[in-house]
Amino acid sequence: MTARLTTPTVALTLAALVVLAGCSSNDDTTSTSPSTSASASSAGDAVSIDDAWVKAADSGMSAAFGEIKNTGTEDVTVVSVTSSASSMVELHETVENETGAMVMRQKDGGFTIPAGGDLVLGPGANHIMLLDLTEPLKAGDEATFTLTFSDDSTVEFTAPTKDYSGANETYEDSEMDMGDE
Repeated sequence: MTARLTTPTVALTLAALVVLAGCSSNDDTTSTSPSTSASASSAGDAVSIDDAWVKAADSGMSAAFGEIKNTGTEDVTVVSVTSSASSMVELHETVENETGAMVMRQKDGGFTIPAGGDLVLGPGANHIMLLDLTEPLKAGDEATFTLTFSDDSTVEFTAPTKDYSGANETYEDSEMDMGDE
């Protein structure tokens, strides 16, 4: 009697396993199809911006700061920035000039952020320079920026405006500074 109960149970179990195996192989095929593959992503998909902020200014120049994080497996290069807050936006670096003074200048070729790494933009260091403000940036305002990468992908971020009395830098080949207005 035990053999009779065991045989139908075994047959039913085997049938259930065959059905489940058929379902799982269909699911596996779907999950590895090229349409769901994440292998071809853009630089913009791998980047996030944290702790962004902009220095308040009534007119002229200002700068944006924050941390650009690259969570991807490839280096990414920011080649340009745009913002409606300024008619001219540049990527700037801090370098030592021929007299030994630290000066700010436009960064040729843009900023490269290593795979899994980050780039900190800060006062007195690398930053996004707004050279011709379209209107005053008051504390509490927000400014929106679009970063463009070497692969032509983009990422947009919004940064709050803050009062800041530092960052009175000197710019190479210029009489401009970021002194308080």
